Amino acid sequence: MSKLKVISEKSLTNNSRVVGLLAQLEKINTESTESDTTRYVTSKILHLAQSQEKTRREMTAKGSTGMEVLLSTLENTKDLQTILNILSILVELVSGGGGRRASFLVSKGGSQILLQLLVNASKESPPHEELMVQIHSILAKIGPKDKKFGVKARINGTLNLTLNLVKQNLQNQRLVLPCLQLLRVYSANSVNSVSLGKNGVVELMFKIIGPFSKKNSSLIKVALDTLAALLKSKTNARRAVDRGYVQVLLTIYVDWHRHDNRHRNMLIRKGILQSLKSVTNIKLGRKAFTDANGMKILYNTSQECLAVRTLDPLVNTSSLIMRKCFPKNRLPLPTIKSSFHFQLPVIPVTGPVAQLYSLPAEVDDVVDESDDNDDIDLEAENETENEDDLDQNFKNDDIETDINKLKPQQEPGRTIEELKMYEHLFPELIDDFQDYDLISKEPKPFVFEGKVHGPIIVPTAGEEASGNSGNLRKGLAVKENGSPKGDKKATLVDPAKEDIKDNDRTLQQQLGDQNRTTSSVHGLNNDIVKALDRITLQNIPSQTTPGFSTGMKKDHGLPLTVLTCTKACPHLATCGNVLFEGRTVQLGKLCCTGVETEDDEDSESNSSVEQASVEVPDGPTLHDPDLYIEVVKNTKSVPEYSEVAYPDYFGHIPPPFKEPILERPYGVQRTKIAQDIERLIHQSDIIDRVVYDLDNPNYVIPEEGDILKFNSKFESGNLRKVIQIRKNEYDLILNSDINSNHYHQWFYFEVSGMRPGVAYRFNIINCEKSNSQFNYGMQPLMYSVQEALNARPWWIRMGTDICYYKNHFSRSSAAAGGQKGKSYYTITFTVNFPHKDDVCYFAYHYPYTYSTLQMHLQKLESAHNPQQIYFRKDVLCETLSGNSCPLVTITAMPESNYYEHICQFRNRPYVFLSARVHPGETNASWVMKGTLEYLMSNSPTAQSLRESYIFKIVPMLNPDGVINGNHRCSLSGEDLNRQWQSPNPDLHPTIYHAKGLLQYLAAVKRLPLVYCDYHGHSRKKNVFMYGCSIKETVWHTNDNATSCDVVEDTGYRTLPKILSHIAPAFCMSSCSFVVEKSKESTARVVVWREIGVQRSYTMESTLCGCDQGKYKGLQIGTRELEEMGAKFCVGLLRLKRLTSPLEYNMPSSLLDFENDLIESSCKVTSPTTYVLDEDEPRFLEEVDYSAESNDELDIELVENAGDYEPSAQEEVLSDSELSRTYLP
Repeated sequence: MSKLKVISEKSLTNNSRVVGLLAQLEKINTESTESDTTRYVTSKILHLAQSQEKTRREMTAKGSTGMEVLLSTLENTKDLQTILNILSILVELVSGGGGRRASFLVSKGGSQILLQLLVNASKESPPHEELMVQIHSILAKIGPKDKKFGVKARINGTLNLTLNLVKQNLQNQRLVLPCLQLLRVYSANSVNSVSLGKNGVVELMFKIIGPFSKKNSSLIKVALDTLAALLKSKTNARRAVDRGYVQVLLTIYVDWHRHDNRHRNMLIRKGILQSLKSVTNIKLGRKAFTDANGMKILYNTSQECLAVRTLDPLVNTSSLIMRKCFPKNRLPLPTIKSSFHFQLPVIPVTGPVAQLYSLPAEVDDVVDESDDNDDIDLEAENETENEDDLDQNFKNDDIETDINKLKPQQEPGRTIEELKMYEHLFPELIDDFQDYDLISKEPKPFVFEGKVHGPIIVPTAGEEASGNSGNLRKGLAVKENGSPKGDKKATLVDPAKEDIKDNDRTLQQQLGDQNRTTSSVHGLNNDIVKALDRITLQNIPSQTTPGFSTGMKKDHGLPLTVLTCTKACPHLATCGNVLFEGRTVQLGKLCCTGVETEDDEDSESNSSVEQASVEVPDGPTLHDPDLYIEVVKNTKSVPEYSEVAYPDYFGHIPPPFKEPILERPYGVQRTKIAQDIERLIHQSDIIDRVVYDLDNPNYVIPEEGDILKFNSKFESGNLRKVIQIRKNEYDLILNSDINSNHYHQWFYFEVSGMRPGVAYRFNIINCEKSNSQFNYGMQPLMYSVQEALNARPWWIRMGTDICYYKNHFSRSSAAAGGQKGKSYYTITFTVNFPHKDDVCYFAYHYPYTYSTLQMHLQKLESAHNPQQIYFRKDVLCETLSGNSCPLVTITAMPESNYYEHICQFRNRPYVFLSARVHPGETNASWVMKGTLEYLMSNSPTAQSLRESYIFKIVPMLNPDGVINGNHRCSLSGEDLNRQWQSPNPDLHPTIYHAKGLLQYLAAVKRLPLVYCDYHGHSRKKNVFMYGCSIKETVWHTNDNATSCDVVEDTGYRTLPKILSHIAPAFCMSSCSFVVEKSKESTARVVVWREIGVQRSYTMESTLCGCDQGKYKGLQIGTRELEEMGAKFCVGLLRLKRLTSPLEYNMPSSLLDFENDLIESSCKVTSPTTYVLDEDEPRFLEEVDYSAESNDELDIELVENAGDYEPSAQEEVLSDSELSRTYLP
């Protein structure tokens, strides 16, 4: 004993008695000393553990061996009291510490030792009760922390030991309670759950739970939790259904609901609902639930709970169960394929379009629930033992891990001879500017000779520049009517006549006319749109010739006249005198009856439409209603639209007020869901009347005054069918993308016949995304014609009680192309219209049509200074339906035709921009509009930018999709941004030729410095970029060794970092530079990997708003989007200064001044906190139906999240903050 005393005294010098006691215990173990000493030491340690938190901390501290000593003793001792002492110590240790101490015990092998102890203790007959209570209590606490616990328990054979213990001791609550807690842990493993179910555990649970009782409430609560876990197994759920337990659960629930007046047993009531939720995961369970009148029972009980806020968990869980059990219906459509059909020139052999064409006609009628039709349970066979590892692998599965695939490898793809077809689209590389009226003349003209002294002239593909320049194109703007085959027809325009055409007014003159007419619109009568008749635009002077689609001339001097309707002529003919391709151009519903104009001596015209021209206070506008009508004539749509939507005709200016992100009212989603459930419970209250239908050409618009009228038959419109549900509630169904049977999200439609002061509810019932910013403050957009006529022509955010949730409509997995998500989602919003009998338009986001783009390009072309700006508008190719895809070239004209100036002109680096590959992402076009306007402006920095770069811009990569109201696809039914690897010239002409332009530049050694594709993002806030980096991609795979071996220029980060400083809406922390396998065929990755452009980006703009910076808390508008486009240009100029400091000496003060001109100075710093790939919670079922769980973030944190730290040499900017990188 002297040795023990010495050790004890040494320990005391460390001010820790427990360390000494543990050392004694360890010594005892090695010497196999008598059990009395072991009992004494363990009792002393127990006393310290019970009385001192310090002791508990020391024993579970990192590096402590105390836990090993205790477990070793527990494993080796046979003394019952010692075992009980150690178990009591372990109970004390794991009872606190927030789960960390339980994990610590697991890490030391505690699970296996305790399970073996349980097996050994069960061999005694009868088992020692206190020992069993302690073992089960500890195992119930540490089991959830052990990933392999279910497997260990099964291997050790403890499942039935615990189960039999419960069966034999049902009246012994003290023993049964920890046993039930451990059964609940066992049941988390599906194999164990099935095994226990076969041994009667489900029936056993129903012996414990029962009607309302004030006794044994804690036991009933644990039994219900265990039952809910067990019923997640389909085998156990089927067993419960077969024995009629669904009816029993409902009866018990009603009994507890009625008697628990003080709501003290809410957890028991919730436990019953959780069991119902589990059993209704299978079809048999749902059927049993509905047969037992479960829908009505839960609906009534949940409505009674609404008054008590603390009962919200019951309401939310009831709502979830009812939504799940709501009978699945197919959409009320003849087919989920698009209403419009376009015959493709070539049918793909594989892919979604090929699958669509091969589908049997009846496939749309199948509601597929095969996931729970199986008669056998496969969980035991398919059990994955390490589910956490599986989840981790799944998280990283999309990241490209093959270094060879990650390394950019320039692939020519096409031969030099093939690429020569693009030579005519790069005249800036060969033009000598001899015949241009340039700003200054040098004494020595530029002459091509065999050898050029001075700057290197980069030759065009396949041939050197030579003295033979006879085929050089002359004229400032060469219009090309190109085709995919490369046929060219050039229309040469005299530069002298280009700036001011015959009968063409300048922007200033037009603005003056608008000023004179604006004041006449203020006295408009509120009954302006009462008659709802069509107005046909007639007497429109047209100087276009058949087939002349570009370079359109128009007489602005002749006013646009409108055929005015009167009350005496309520039915106006819908065909005008002017036909173009067999169609008329009409505006939507509007009656001019009752328009009273104020006397204005300056007003030159009484034309109603001219009165509708509204002054834009910010200066000259690119919008011209007359020109828009002319452009529309050449726009080819599949449905052959003849109407023009008023917002596109009037134009849009940003409203002069801020629009904050909408705060979501408490309980709004469950209220909406309850109203949906009422449809099933009270079916007699539902009108169910079709009031709009694209699929029925003989459909007659109802004439009743209290029914809203709908329309979507105009460019970019999308609304397929409308069903009146209740007096002021309508279900709306969107049209699929053409040659597709899904991609429903974009909407744009007209509503008329409304009454003010009435709350109209609109439900768009066939959305497909699993979540939306509509759940986080985004509102739809509304445009009021009456407001526009009152000098307020703007789209505004509108709607209340907005939410987005899964509904009871579904499609078969075959019709969904094998996708997992077979259910549709509802966007619901409520609107109070401000005016009686107005005509209003609703849209997913600010519309920007193809015709609007063509109008803007023509206005930019006609207004620019040809001596200063080199501007060309070519046709890249024709789309599938015959629309031209514009290609814009912008740079500065050379200072003179002196050879040094020509050399400088030709050697400017290229910047290649594109946008709107996805039609529903209209915000991309507004950003592009900001870029184009800035590039064409007269500011000093814009001129410096033009002198620094040559811009090649494809502002709309998917004209057909935009025109026909698609959300994501072109007429080929495919996502064009997944076709860049191998575009088909017949099916994807715009991608094929856009890639061809880039391949041509690569072939002539003129790789763009920057490529950027503008997009919109529906589930994230702010504006951000996706780029490409080998190192960051490898780093995200957690292969740190490989990451360290990769050497990479981090210049790809420069532009995003610049933008994070100068653009208020831009957020660096949302940027990502990871290359994913699923994005390998996108423009960003292909241009980086195949073309070799290091700075290849996708710039994503939010559809909702910002949660950081100057615009925090505000929804984004066109002003902010256009500003982003302009800031992008300023960023390019700063990039030039950073990358070429010697040749670029523009003072930084000028850049700062320009930044202030775009928007007042705003210091934006990138947040340095780690942000997940989604800035909102994933919309899982629990969130989906509960409505209030936005706070309950259920997000999988990325393992090993940390900063990617470039080396000091890699850091380009001198910012203090370094952005994080994330999976997009």
